[in-house]
Amino acid sequence: MDNLFHPLPAHLAEERFDELLSTPHVRIERIVSRGHTSPAEGWYDQHEDEWVLVLTGSGTLEFEHGRRQTLAPGDHLYIPAHQKHRVCHTAPDELTIWLAVFVPPAQ
Repeated sequence: MDNLFHPLPAHLAEERFDELLSTPHVRIERIVSRGHTSPAEGWYDQHEDEWVLVLTGSGTLEFEHGRRQTLAPGDHLYIPAHQKHRVCHTAPDELTIWLAVFVPPAQ
């Protein structure tokens, strides 16, 4: 049995991505951040739909057209394929643990 909260990295020079499950139809990742953001010039432009949930900490996503969405523990968000977005803030004083589920785009 595995646990989403253990083990957690003691030091995070970079945001950490752990693939928990990968099949032809679904991919699940645990992402761990502490004050990390996406590169200023970088946007995620994914070929998959994404559902993301914040388990601990907090994070703010920025979308290409300027909308920002802050997520706290328990908040979740659906991001359709090719909706450009990036992480513009994560809590600097605690770990932000995200659960991201990727699936083929809705038809």
